Amino acid sequence: MEDREIVALYFARSEQAIRETDGKYGRQVRNLAEGILKNCSDAEECVSDTWLRAWNAIPPARPSSLGAYLFRIARNLSIDRLRRKKALKRGEGALVLDELKEVASRVPEDAEGEISAAISRFLEKQSKENRRMFLLRYWRMETIAEIAREAGRKEASVRMVLSRMRKGLRVALEKEGIWL
Repeated sequence: MEDREIVALYFARSEQAIRETDGKYGRQVRNLAEGILKNCSDAEECVSDTWLRAWNAIPPARPSSLGAYLFRIARNLSIDRLRRKKALKRGEGALVLDELKEVASRVPEDAEGEISAAISRFLEKQSKENRRMFLLRYWRMETIAEIAREAGRKEASVRMVLSRMRKGLRVALEKEGIWL
């Protein structure tokens, strides 16, 4: 089923919308949540919460890309859950968020779109391997060890690449007039 048809089901308040959403995006949303949380039961709760948020937001929201809309909800819910766990125990995911603080300590809500576009432009200029490592670390919140294993590199090499990319990103954002 196409995204626009699924969104139409949400607008019709049909419970079939949730089943179709889960059928089309469930596996990817679960993988994203599990990648961030490293816990199947927490990830499953985030998936359920994602469907609930989508149900409550559509309508009035009419996402042009249902997948991107759902991934953003799931990612934000997963990060929120990770932050709550951080209050109990400092873990790998919390360290990932701390790493990004050197680039952006506070992002004004009205600047999110502009910053997102600038980050996309920055990543387009990077090698495919570096871009993949960056996304695995800061989007999927994979550990340095997992990224190193996948890239066939040493952990120190991955840390160095990511450090240089964060510094490069900061410079690129400043060149575009985005001061964080």
